[in-house]
Amino acid sequence: MTDHLNRLEDLLKAAKAAGADAADAVYAEGDSLSHTQRLGTVEMIERSEGRDLGLRVLVGHRQASVSATEIEPKTFAGLAERAVAMARAVPEDPFCGIAGPDMIAGQPPGIEMADAEEPPADLLIARASEAEDAARAVEGVTNSEGAEASWGRTQIFLAATNGFSGSYARTSHSVGVSVVAGSGADMQTDYDYHTAVFSADLMAPAAIGRSAGKRAIARLGARSVKTVKAPVVFDPRVAGSLLRHLLGAINGASVARGTSFLKDRLGKAVMASGLTVVEDPHRPRGLRSKPFDGEGVANCRRNLVESGVLTTWLLDLRSARQLDLAPTGHASRGTSGPPSPSATNVYLEPGTVSQQEMLGGIDSGLYVTEMIGMGVNGVTGDYSRGAGGIWIDKGEPAFPVTEMTVAGNLKDMFKAITPTDDLDLRYGIDAPTLRIDGMTVAGA
Repeated sequence: MTDHLNRLEDLLKAAKAAGADAADAVYAEGDSLSHTQRLGTVEMIERSEGRDLGLRVLVGHRQASVSATEIEPKTFAGLAERAVAMARAVPEDPFCGIAGPDMIAGQPPGIEMADAEEPPADLLIARASEAEDAARAVEGVTNSEGAEASWGRTQIFLAATNGFSGSYARTSHSVGVSVVAGSGADMQTDYDYHTAVFSADLMAPAAIGRSAGKRAIARLGARSVKTVKAPVVFDPRVAGSLLRHLLGAINGASVARGTSFLKDRLGKAVMASGLTVVEDPHRPRGLRSKPFDGEGVANCRRNLVESGVLTTWLLDLRSARQLDLAPTGHASRGTSGPPSPSATNVYLEPGTVSQQEMLGGIDSGLYVTEMIGMGVNGVTGDYSRGAGGIWIDKGEPAFPVTEMTVAGNLKDMFKAITPTDDLDLRYGIDAPTLRIDGMTVAGA
């Protein structure tokens, strides 16, 4: 790691020598191993290795980025010269720039983010086989769409002419399977998967398989219902999508452009009283954890929404300057372009009622297990998405439904959320089961 950071420092020196006023550089190493199979037959075992280098230079208020696939010192002078020439040719951007020395992160926190060893291919094959066998063993499952298991390791190195220099590594292990249930005119498919930073935290493949099989069986006999106003309950697998819409609405770039339906709601209630949305970039073994942001600015745990009140935007340096605010450590970046805001590990705090208690209080409503399409207007908050799941009648699951649409407006929906107590930090952006009353549920 020290060697790579030293090379980035040499690249920054080359950028300064070529005429850059400031610069930053990022280098990413990625290694992955993956296996797919279907009906017990191996279809693919693949290993990939990627190396990407990115240099961003600033000449006055102009910036440009170049990328390469190697970190060889002999290429640095040419790379820097091309970047500086590009920067001099583009329009000025009064908001671009790297962090001041007083903004950069100090000693980064130590976070459990990386497994020590790469798993052998035989282990991935065993995981996928166990998941697929368990799914196919569920009564009513008639076919398999395949199973997969994978491992990946990414190392990030970042340095800038403001004095920042840092690196971190992150790993992931994943198992997933998709199967078909039923036959003839009534065939349904569903899936399940699990991803963990450490192998020891990965859910048992057989449990993943059984879950996929049961989900597929539960969809058999699905039909549509007439259009009604009804409570809609979002399964945890899809409930996190509502948080993603919230994160998009508080993204500093959208707020600065005036294209967010929450652009005037900072410091005001945007969710139901008592609801709190937490972000924790330093969570041990978190799927999105990182010790600093993509511009070398310190990040930290914070409540994005506290007791229903919006407390912050997600800001990188550029959007912070546009809004005349301090950056919040939310910059994310690749190697071929400038940073942009994004969140890390985010979750909605759980409520106090169980899922069973929540469903028991519904006379007639929809329990959503699948969302389809992206019918969300980020400017107005209008929400309309395809959905499938289970119809609830007098507090009990009645029959599966499909080809449904759930509609409302996110401004109203956020304020009508009731969470259960079943939060599981599984996807990186997580929510417990959520109930929203008064939504429009439209059938085919």
